[in-house]
Amino acid sequence: MRPHVRGRDPYADAWDILRRRLRPPAISLYPLEPYPFKPSPLEPSRPEPAVCVLCRGPVRPGFGRCYQCARHDLLGRGWLADAVVPISYAVKGTAFADGLWRYKSWPGPSAAAQTSMRALLLAFLHDHGACVWRHAGMPAPGRLAVVPTGCGRPGPHPLLALSAPYLRLPVTRLVIRPGEQGRDPNVNRFYAERTSPGASVLLLEDTWVSGASAQSAAAALKRAGARHVAVVVLGRYIDPADRLGARLAARLVPAPYDVAKCAVHTQT
Repeated sequence: MRPHVRGRDPYADAWDILRRRLRPPAISLYPLEPYPFKPSPLEPSRPEPAVCVLCRGPVRPGFGRCYQCARHDLLGRGWLADAVVPISYAVKGTAFADGLWRYKSWPGPSAAAQTSMRALLLAFLHDHGACVWRHAGMPAPGRLAVVPTGCGRPGPHPLLALSAPYLRLPVTRLVIRPGEQGRDPNVNRFYAERTSPGASVLLLEDTWVSGASAQSAAAALKRAGARHVAVVVLGRYIDPADRLGARLAARLVPAPYDVAKCAVHTQT
């Protein structure tokens, strides 16, 4: 650590150290840019692959939302999250996608992967939390929740265990209702503890595939009293073998964490 310089905020040094953990080879990200994508400087005349305006996954030409996000309307517009903000793409077969599995693999999670995921989440919320709250049209959150796992893992969710001691927000517990597991959006899938009416909730998700679990969790939180729910996702999963995902995956380039860029950084 460099020596403290008079007049410099020591906390700034701490955040700089944390951000340095988010560089290759420690972690290789596929950061999202504000929507819409900018033209590639290497191929300025080639149109960028279409992405969903909500989850940033691939979409069919001419559509603004992916098939899964369109299905989320089955929950009812008033129950959906106010914002969905992925930090990075998680391309199948890459080290980052593997880390999203290893940090919570049971019974032997990877300590190195946990360190990387914790650093990524805390740095992002510190640097871009205000962007997320603005995009969701809400004040800074007063409560924290995590989308439950569907595999029946005992104990608290690993993402909650990694983040709660540092975020220091009251936790709203979410649990799966018996017999309500599934891949479709379901307003009754989760039970959420009651929150104070009008609460703003930060809902964390490690991997977004279809988004059904995250949106079902957002619906449960709103039914329990929350007014606003903002979903922050560590990795938006992309499968290069998928017909729609292949073109998007081909354009993604590994990059270090960027303090000046996020999926909603320039949006108002």
